[in-house]
Parts: sequence; structure tokens; C-alpha cells
Amino acid sequence: MNRKIFFDTIKPALFSGSLTQEQVRGIDSILNKMEKLDPRWLAYALATAYHETGGKMVPVSENLNYSAKGLRVTFPKYFTADDALKYQRKPQAIANRAYANRMGNGPESSGDGWTFRGRGLVQVTGRDNYRTYGIENDPDKALQPDIAVGMLFDGMTSGRFTGKKLSDYFGPVVTDWKGARRIINGTDKSDKIAGEAKQFYAAILAAK
Repeated sequence: MNRKIFFDTIKPALFSGSLTQEQVRGIDSILNKMEKLDPRWLAYALATAYHETGGKMVPVSENLNYSAKGLRVTFPKYFTADDALKYQRKPQAIANRAYANRMGNGPESSGDGWTFRGRGLVQVTGRDNYRTYGIENDPDKALQPDIAVGMLFDGMTSGRFTGKKLSDYFGPVVTDWKGARRIINGTDKSDKIAGEAKQFYAAILAAK
């Protein structure tokens, strides 16, 4: 791949015409690991990282500083209207409540929700997932670029996140940009991410 052409193509399409050195390094780290994959796989992985990191393209830690309204929209199952008012703008308490008793985490009082909150390029969450990648005892390792890219690659190609994998949506007879969101998170923002993936895909093809 001609990376200059690739970067020149994605800058106006996805990054308002410019990229920081940090964004370039982050994208390069993904390309170094995944460039030889099916271009559709690479494009969807890049779009996933783009969405999950808010365009930063480097590992980030989950922002849980929700308002009461945001809690009701994002975690309606875990916060009543009254609860949301009590927990709003308390990220640690929010994580401990929202992620308690699932994904291998203990109860709210254990603090596991905060300890194993989302990190990385795909917001890996929960004690079980951190254990899978060998960083249960040092969860901040998910913020190290090499480890974060490794988790992105493994989770999306093996189906380790949700049981769905890239080959389920991109193969000889299927190309499903929208459905591929199920690899990470059901259908949340599936249309938006599909559009971004197609832009990355066009840049990859232009650079071949």
C-alpha cells in the first residue's frame, strides 16, 4: 500500500483535512498489523477504531462522565430515573453500577466495573475479557499501542468479543458493512460506522 496516497485520501474524508502525528502513529500501528488482510477487513477494523476512540486512533479509556439523561439513554437497564440523578457525573460509581455482576465482574461493591472499564481501540470491558488477554492484573496495559492493536486484531478476526467475526460479514459472496457492527456491539451506530468503513475502504483501494 502507498501510505501517502492512503493518508492523503482519508484526511479530507474523515479527519477534516489534517492528521496529528499521534493519529498517524495510531493508524500506522493498525496498518502494520492488518495491512495484508482482506481490504474490507482492514477498512472495517480502522472504522471500528475510529468510532471507538472518537477519531483519535490511539488507545483510550472509556469516558463514563454521564449526565442523568445520558445514563438513561446509555444504560437504561441499570439506572432508574432516580438512580441516574444520584450517579450522574460520578464515573467510577457509574462503572461499578453499570458493569456489576456481568462479564466476570463482581458486585457493585467490588469495584470491578471501574477496574475493568472499557480501554483500548475497541473498549475491551469486563474482567473476563482482560483475563483472556492476560492483563487482568494490569488492565492499563490495554492502553499500550501494541497490546491494543493485538486485541483489535484478535477480537475481530476470531470472534472473541461477541462470537461474530470479520469473515462472517466479508467473504467471497458477502459484503455486509452494516451487519459487521455485531462483531463489537450489536447494531449500535451501525449505519454511521458502515459509512466510515466505506471511506477507509476507498482510501485503501486508491493506495493499492
